[in-house]
Formats: sequence, C-alpha cells, structure tokens
Amino acid sequence: MKTEEKLIRYCRIDTQSDPANEDATPSSAKQFDLARLLEKELTEMGMQDVSLDEHCYVYAKLPSNLDYETKTVGFIAHMDTAPDYSGTNVNPRIIECFDGNDIPLNPEVTLKMDDFPWMRQLKGKRLIVTDGNTLLGGDDKAGIAAIMEAMEYLIAHPEIKHGPVAVGFTPDEEIGNGTKYFDIEKFGADFAYTMDGGSVRELADETFNAASAVVTFTGFSIHPGEAKDRMINASRVATEYEQHLPQHMVPEHTDGRDGFIHLHGMKGDCDKAELTYILRDHDADKLEAMKDLMRSAADLVNRQYGEGTCTVTFRDSYRNMIEVLRQYPQVTAIAREVMEGLGLNVVSEPVRGGTDGAQLSFRGLPCPNLGCGGGNFHGRYEYLVSEELDMAVNVILGIINKTSER
Repeated sequence: MKTEEKLIRYCRIDTQSDPANEDATPSSAKQFDLARLLEKELTEMGMQDVSLDEHCYVYAKLPSNLDYETKTVGFIAHMDTAPDYSGTNVNPRIIECFDGNDIPLNPEVTLKMDDFPWMRQLKGKRLIVTDGNTLLGGDDKAGIAAIMEAMEYLIAHPEIKHGPVAVGFTPDEEIGNGTKYFDIEKFGADFAYTMDGGSVRELADETFNAASAVVTFTGFSIHPGEAKDRMINASRVATEYEQHLPQHMVPEHTDGRDGFIHLHGMKGDCDKAELTYILRDHDADKLEAMKDLMRSAADLVNRQYGEGTCTVTFRDSYRNMIEVLRQYPQVTAIAREVMEGLGLNVVSEPVRGGTDGAQLSFRGLPCPNLGCGGGNFHGRYEYLVSEELDMAVNVILGIINKTSER
C-alpha cells in the first residue's frame, strides 16, 4: 500500500483529543480506534514487541539484522488531531497536478492563494486536501504513515542491513499530554525523531519555552441600583487587566524569534472572572520576564481595587529542546546529512510551538523534529504534498541506514 493510501485511511478515523478531559489519558476514547488498527498492522507486518497500553501508547521494535551492535534509533508520531476543528467524517480529496490557483473545497469554501501565497510554489505537485468541512489530520497521521511505510519496506526487503529501530505512537499531543505516560525505557531508543512538522525540508532542533497562566478575579457583587462606589465587577476588571499587558506581544503581532502572551480563554460574571493565557519564547529568561509583566499587571489591579482582587498562577509546560540537543550534535547532524544527501535544501528554523520531542529530550531521549509535507494545520485548509510524504519515508530509511553505519 502506498504511503498516501495509508495516510488517507488513518485520516478517516476520528482521533480528536479533548482538552476538557485533559486529566484523563487518552482524553478521548476514540483515539483507541486508530491505536488498535496500528497495533494490528504492526503485528501483521512482522514488527516485534508490539504493544498497546491502557493509556493508548503504541510501541514496536524492528530488530537489527547486523552482525555488530549499533545504537537504536526511534521514530515517534502522535495519533490525535487538534481540538481546534472537527475531525469527524474526514473526506480527503486528491488534486493530481496542482495548477497554482484557488482550490474549491466545496461549493461554499475555497482555499484561496491570496490567503496562503506560499502554496503557489507547490504548482505541479500532487496535493491531498479536505472537503472544507473538517481538518485533514496530516498533523500527525502523515508522520504515522511515513513511519509505517518505512517499517513495512525494511521488513519486505531483508537484504537491506539495518540496526535496531524503535517505533512509538502517542495520544493527546495536541493538548500537551503526548509524553505524559510515554515509557522511554520500554521504547528502548538511544535517540529518536518526531515526524511531526511541515515541509519535508524542515529539521527542527529548537522549540519555544512554554508556560500557561490562570488569572482569577474576585469581585464584589451587589444590586446595580446600589452599586455606586461599592460594586467591583470582576469581568470588567479582567478586561482592564488585559489592557495592562503589552499589546505588541500578542501572537497577531509576532513572528520569527518573537515570543508572545496569548489570551486563550475567558469566562466570568460580576462576582468571579478568569482569564487563561499561554506564554511562549525561545529564550527562557524572556519567558520569565513575561511572567513578571503579568505579575506587575496584577499588582496594578490590586492597588486599585484591593489586595486579593487579582491573582496569577503559572504552570511551566515544556522547555526549548536546544538546551539538550546541543549536547548531542550528532543526532541532528545525522538527519541533516541524510536530507542533504537526498537533495533537500534543509531549512532549520526554531519551531514556533512545541513537540513531543521537546519534553522527551528533557527526559533523556534526544529527539529533534522532522517534517512530512503538510501545511495549514488545525483547520479546513490543511493540505499535504504527496511527493513530500514519500520523501519523508526516504528520510527515515536514510537515518536508519546512517545510524547503522555508525
């Protein structure tokens, strides 16, 4: 089966994670639908030590066929799709030879090149797109498909010599819990790569540092007819707090290496209100400076309305994996050498986000991130370049070969 056919089959399975149920892993039981299929396919193709645990993690190994010992390389992808947009009844469509013009997804929805001008560079490519009603799910079922195709190829060609390979598929990456119960010892790799990015030319060894913040407001609710000089409207105070934060640091005004403070959610009434934020920066010191800004804004509110009106609670999520990967330069170098050998013009830019690999790197498993050819993730305009998906398989095979040589 072609890699593309695997991808489409996996995309049709709804695996959307559920942030409202983030304390459970998996957050949605339907992620097991894909996990069980992958467990079955891995077993049938001849992988060893195949397992699916109670938290929806899939593991498998391909034993070495060398007569000497080498390092074990691993490949990881996540099974869930983003909660931002529907993943139910995904209906992928193939565009055989993209002409570079707008793509009608359905009678009401068009993927316009003026909105996504970089897509014009894909003229002549074979694209997989949505029907305009759901996301596609190439994030990250493209990574799964590429890994499965590479393993199937090696098993079908035992004459190709290779060292030991570990495979892992995770749930709930999209809500930040992809590595929550990931068993590194069971996985058994010395280093690994997450196959979870955009263009196949991308090689990422740097991510954001990440934190979240919950800002709570306690008001004084009283009948509005008797409110003069007495009422403290928690919801209105919350809007004032937001205005105290630097408006140039919102995501809408940042790119490149800029960090941001993103108002992610809000709820409340006169008595109680709550704002939730996510904070991101590639520089850990700058992330701490953002926390100080938010604390200062809380101090302003409390000076005006009374101590205890506003409280801020922070939770660190993940750190920039470059802190770890700079200690293992050979891991990134292997991927770069393989990609350049395949004729790819490697793009190495900091990820404006995080990956499972960021958290795994800090747990002792060096893990850069590689792309599989997708774009416009988390929405109806998502697409994937079929030729790049096939190239991602070659990158995986090349890394296995290069690791075996070393």
